[in-house]
Parts: sequence; C-alpha cells; structure tokens
Amino acid sequence: MPVHPQAQALADQVGASFDVTQGDLALIRRTLDENARLGPRPEIASVKDLEIPGPAGRIPVRVYRPVPQGTLPVLVYFHGGGWAICSLETHDATCREIANGAGCAVVSVDYRLAPEHRFPAAPEDCFAALGWVAKNAAALGADASRIAIGGDSAGGNLTAAVALMARDRGGPRACHQLMVYPVTDCSFDTPSYRQNADGPLLTRDTMRGFWKLYLASEEDGQNPYASPLRAADLAGLPPAHVVTAEYDPLRDEGEAYGRRLAAAGVPALVRRYDGMVHGFLGFTGQIDCARDAMADVVRELQRAFASAG
Repeated sequence: MPVHPQAQALADQVGASFDVTQGDLALIRRTLDENARLGPRPEIASVKDLEIPGPAGRIPVRVYRPVPQGTLPVLVYFHGGGWAICSLETHDATCREIANGAGCAVVSVDYRLAPEHRFPAAPEDCFAALGWVAKNAAALGADASRIAIGGDSAGGNLTAAVALMARDRGGPRACHQLMVYPVTDCSFDTPSYRQNADGPLLTRDTMRGFWKLYLASEEDGQNPYASPLRAADLAGLPPAHVVTAEYDPLRDEGEAYGRRLAAAGVPALVRRYDGMVHGFLGFTGQIDCARDAMADVVRELQRAFASAG
C-alpha cells in the first residue's frame, strides 16, 4: 500500500526539520525538548525524576507509575534519537501511555549521547540502569521477577544490546524485550534502505550521520553490542516483540533480527505496520495505526508480565 496519508502528513511536518548531518545538535536537542513540553501528555498517577549510579557518573531516569501504591511489573525504556538526540522529555508521552496501558511502572533512561559520548557509552549506561532497577525494585514498588526492557529506533538497538550484555555478563534477565523499528546493523544496503533512501522522514544519509556520530571507529560497527544482528549467537535471550514500519529504511534489519531470534529458539513476534513511516508510534494522537500499534505493545507486555508472574 502507499504511504498512509496520516503518516505522510507526519513526514511532511517533521522530516526535514532535524538533519543531524547539517544541523546544530545543541539547537536540535533544545528544540525537540521544548516542543515535547508543549505537547499533550496523558495523565498518570506518579512521575518522579531520579539520578542513579552509572559507569561514568550519575544517569538521570524518570519513573512512571499508573497507580501510587502496590507492586508492579516494570519496563526499563531506552529512548530513540540516533544515539545523539532526544531525551526523557521527547519520550515522556510514550512512556506515560505504556505505563497506563500495560499497568506497569516505566523507568525511562537518559543515557549519555553521542558524539560527546561515543559507543559503548550508551549501552553501558542502559545496562547499568537495568541492573539498578533489578537491585532496587522493592524501593520502586516493582517486581524484580517481572522486568522488561524496550525502546524505539536507537533505543531498540540499545534494548537488543542490553539483552545480549545481560546474557553474556550474567546480568539481570528481562522477561521481555520490546524493539520498535530498531537499528540492528551498521549497514545501509538492504532493500528497505534502497527503497526508502530518501525517506519519508528518515533517510539513509541521516542514518549514516547518526552512525558517524555514534561510533568511535569503523571497527566498532562490527561489535554485536553496536550491531546486534552481527552477534554470533542469539540463543538464551528474552522473548521479543519487534515492530517495523513499511516505509522505513530500518524495516529489513529489524525483521531480520526477529527471524534470527526465532531461529535461535527465542519466541519473537514481528509485526510490520503497512503504510507507516519511521517514528510513527510516538504519534498516537495523529495516526490511527499508531494507536493500534500501541495497543499491540501494551498487550504483549501484559502477556509477558503474566507469564513471568
């Protein structure tokens, strides 16, 4: 099907505004945060900003609870933005929606951004956040046996990396990994990259720019914690839910990662949303399909938490 008119409207509105290959990153970050603060946010029972220990200093996190009391399952969330932009603010509404819909706490992680902090700073921060949540679950009113991890775009990449790190290092095991249009490989030659090289919304040049900002060296792109699709073995990872969009350069690598998980014996639900573009899930107020996808995200989280309980 063609690009859905609602998705095309989003691409027309946002697509050319934040070119990291040409723009001022500080200005882009500031503008994104300011715009996010002006937008509507779902009401939620509790939002608390904290700082937690990290490998290179304190990491800001934001904790959401849909109810003030009681023990809840928890999702540790890693925002997207090409490892270089976006923040707790830009993904505030999404985290509220997930918390309210799934009936879980959400801990959103403000990991270090590139190029000031290149790979592996971001996955190390995210792995540390998972460990902190597992260790401090009781204080958060969370159930340490029902911890999921998730994120969108670069955050989906960090989700996959953290799952691998936790397996490899004997860290906390998540009961579920949510990867929304994830980056899984430092490569730009898939059919979806060729078909969507010029967008809508996300382009191949923009992704090249993000990778250039993120990696300290070209060799780092071979590291499975940067390119999870290149991991030799995906066995023993948490069950996965992979969301992709038809008109997204990242579509094929996300779906390939889902297939490799399934081949390794990991339960993996992969769903492509036809007519959609990269970033669509964050616009449930404007795109009908985004509301459907959010309902799927919430349902799969609830199923994972129920199975782990």
